[in-house]
Amino acid sequence: MKLLTGLVLSVSTLLALTNAELAQKSKAVMDGFEDSISKMQMTLINAAKQEKVRIMKMKVLEGEDEDKSLMEFLSPADVKGTKFLSYEHVNKDDDQWLYLPALKRVKRIASKNKSGAFMGSEFSYEDLGAFNPKKYKYEGKPTEATFNGKAVYISSAIPISKYSGYTKLVSYIDKETLLIQKIEYYDRKHELLKVGTFDGYKKISGVYRMQGITMKNVQNDKTTILKWSDEKIKNGLTSKDFSKRYLKR
Repeated sequence: MKLLTGLVLSVSTLLALTNAELAQKSKAVMDGFEDSISKMQMTLINAAKQEKVRIMKMKVLEGEDEDKSLMEFLSPADVKGTKFLSYEHVNKDDDQWLYLPALKRVKRIASKNKSGAFMGSEFSYEDLGAFNPKKYKYEGKPTEATFNGKAVYISSAIPISKYSGYTKLVSYIDKETLLIQKIEYYDRKHELLKVGTFDGYKKISGVYRMQGITMKNVQNDKTTILKWSDEKIKNGLTSKDFSKRYLKR
């Protein structure tokens, strides 16, 4: 009887969650990796289903609220050496820089341009920052549904930044693991722009890590797929490994 009562209380507690509380709990299940080094494959698929594949290496440093990340393109030749550095912020727009080897210069990404496409992909500069609940406003409580055979919560978030390319993000969150399964992105006209499907998670040293994202733009019929591999966490990286001077190296 005590076990049954505890189960009922646990379920009731989750059902009583607000959208803001659910977002915090969902983020918490992926916290604690400290830092990450991985390979990444980006596949660009146009409306005619033609594909381009790019290979990158990725480094991420976890902060208490503000992560840092550094991405470098390894191939093909036309993008090799391009680097992207991002400093996440909670109370202001992220700082982001792009190094273009052909021009041998570092370009700062202005806040008003964060909604622009990153390297011709269906990911914007805004998408490349870590999902932090403190960057959004939440109202009400999540609803419940089924997605890919899993029971999920459906939760809405409204970006705080006036430069955001989105008016709303709708997340589908696994009720059992609290891991995000899908996000719907609504543009400034409040119309569905694209859908990001999260292609599985893997536990590395006890921490959940994302394995891939498929971003489908429903307005132009283009898709970009990101896949991570050979990921290692807790490597001992520091802020010095994410200095702007690394961009021109």
